[in-house]
Amino acid sequence: MSRQDKLIVILASWFGAGRLPLAPGTWGSLAVLPLWWLLQPLSILKYSLTIIVLLIGGIYLSGRAEALLKQHDAPVIVIDEVVGQLIALAGCPRNVFFMLMSLALFRLFDIVKPFPAGLINTRLTGGLGIMLDDVVAGLYAWLVLTALIRFMIP
Repeated sequence: MSRQDKLIVILASWFGAGRLPLAPGTWGSLAVLPLWWLLQPLSILKYSLTIIVLLIGGIYLSGRAEALLKQHDAPVIVIDEVVGQLIALAGCPRNVFFMLMSLALFRLFDIVKPFPAGLINTRLTGGLGIMLDDVVAGLYAWLVLTALIRFMIP
């Protein structure tokens, strides 16, 4: 593997978080929390632009990493969890309870893959398929978390 190929896999695994044992998707979701902590004070426009840049980069990186690893949606690829988790955390206050709630909701929706996430996961290939089902899971988690925040914080 060339240096460039190794860099692609490192980035697609979110700096190695996807190589941690047992639950690489959960590790990827946890590993993005420090980035969220830094991004959280940004305006919604800047936060959204960051997600869009990571999504576009993630489509390329995950597709290339999948080809390099010769495995469809290889577990080591967690850049999709990074983007999905950031979507789930959009607008979340700096509060450990809500941060952990976001993590739990995102992981639940990422695993269960409610419509259309499951359809995307089975029908789309390459980087687009890898990324978009997590975008949907992130949106579902964001909707539920936003409702919880709205009703729990006076």
